[in-house]
Amino acid sequence: MKINSVVQKNFYILLCVAMLSTSFIAPVSAASAATMKVNIIEYDPFPAQIGEYVDVSVKIENVGYGRADAVSLKMEPEYPFSLDSQNNAVEFIGILSPEDAAVHEYRLYVDENSKVGTGTVDVYYQIYTGGSWYKSSFDLKVGSNTFDSKGTIELRGISCDPVVFMPGDVGTVSFTLANTATESSVTIDDVDYDTNARVQSGVLKGVEGIDVTSDSYVGSGVIGPGDSITLSYNIELTDDAKDGTYYLDFAMVGNSHTYNNNWRIPVKVDSASVKVIPSKPMELLNGEGTLEFDVANMHPNTLSSVSVKLSADGIDFSPEEYFVGSMDSDELFTIEVDAKSDIQESSVPVTITVDYRNGINEHNTEVAVRELKLVNEAEGNSGNLATVGIGLAVLLGIPAVIFMKRRKQNN
Repeated sequence: MKINSVVQKNFYILLCVAMLSTSFIAPVSAASAATMKVNIIEYDPFPAQIGEYVDVSVKIENVGYGRADAVSLKMEPEYPFSLDSQNNAVEFIGILSPEDAAVHEYRLYVDENSKVGTGTVDVYYQIYTGGSWYKSSFDLKVGSNTFDSKGTIELRGISCDPVVFMPGDVGTVSFTLANTATESSVTIDDVDYDTNARVQSGVLKGVEGIDVTSDSYVGSGVIGPGDSITLSYNIELTDDAKDGTYYLDFAMVGNSHTYNNNWRIPVKVDSASVKVIPSKPMELLNGEGTLEFDVANMHPNTLSSVSVKLSADGIDFSPEEYFVGSMDSDELFTIEVDAKSDIQESSVPVTITVDYRNGINEHNTEVAVRELKLVNEAEGNSGNLATVGIGLAVLLGIPAVIFMKRRKQNN
């Protein structure tokens, strides 16, 4: 019994010592009680495109029960990714209370010589200044999310409206992207692949003199074998655009970097329009007459709503505006316009203007200024009297020279 008492006494002594020592342990700090969770919540574009920038959104969340007073994030990407600037590697977040979160966006560049596949980025976090860094690694897809598809895109059916632009015009450029595959699958090295094709994005870039005003195409739909999609872009020409053929660059991202394409889209510009040419002398006798003109479409494509208008001080024209209508390229149309005048001038300038439409674009052009001769009746009779006088002199046997001499004296 004495032995048991000694053992029991020793046990109580050890228990008190243990409790006493425990009471001297430092309390757990708030920082060590904070628990961080790091994720990449999105990256755009998805997948990351070779030779382009990708924006990566990193979320850090405090899922613990204590507050973190000085949280920092650090990004260390691996090839093929690189930061847009090393100065942006570390981001100080600050205080994160339990259940609080923060999101920071990093901008990475995908090396232009990288291959289709995945790349890794390492995200570090620190919960107090001078503390340890904790790492999480994430994989980002590069090139495409449909690596095994073998459909091939072909450019077809390029069209413009209007067919040929004029300086200052607006219109559309359209073309078709077709999947050239004829079967739903193909076997390569004993491996079966689908033959779908994907157009993930399509960017049409303007050039000097031509601006692309519509947004770029962004899609995720699959184009099956033999199927196609048609894309249209709005363009606008500057008023000083020169005549010629322009080539707009169209860049397409397909199934992967291997299936990306770059095409040149032709756009023609020609400033030639409508010519109005007198087909007989422009002359009014005794203040009235009929003027005749040839109207020719010199533009390479059809013009619509063509009309011709003459204007001059003191001259009345009928019709005031001659409506011709639609004219094909190189088409010639003859018009007649009646004119009247009571002015006492020998000639008067006539301004010829033409209205027409090229596609949806309305044009008003002054094509020429022509001189209209005004011949009065007196001038017409003096010539006739001289002719009659000479005739009478011949009939009466009077020398014509004498008759003309007398006429001159009388004048």
